[in-house]
Amino acid sequence: MALQVGSILEGTVVNITKFGAFIEVEGKTGLVHISEVADTYVKDISQHIKEKDKVKVKVISVDDNGRLSLSIKQAMIRKKSSKPVEIDWSKEKSKVNNDNFEDAISKFLKESEERFQDLKKHQNVKGNKYSKKG
Repeated sequence: MALQVGSILEGTVVNITKFGAFIEVEGKTGLVHISEVADTYVKDISQHIKEKDKVKVKVISVDDNGRLSLSIKQAMIRKKSSKPVEIDWSKEKSKVNNDNFEDAISKFLKESEERFQDLKKHQNVKGNKYSKKG
């Protein structure tokens, strides 16, 4: 397969640096920048790939000098749901009826008021500790 932008190919890791990995693909060497190694933040590239590993890469770009920019994370096949999840709301019943909701709100308000009072007491104690006496 030709080295065209968008192509997904298999390559071999030939060198790892702090900023990325050099991958040999079809007789040419390209760079996978550290930001293109995985979907998550990569601090240490050697925790994700090792020299001589076989990896799938996507050709991101080929510059005028023929240098390849590659991506491992873009080459990963992501399964997409073919059909959205549908919920039959007519069969679903609310797990919280009005009485339970009112009880929950009352409980929340009571606990909030208690916490607020505790906070005020704590601040008053702290405030008195540092106040100047004349």
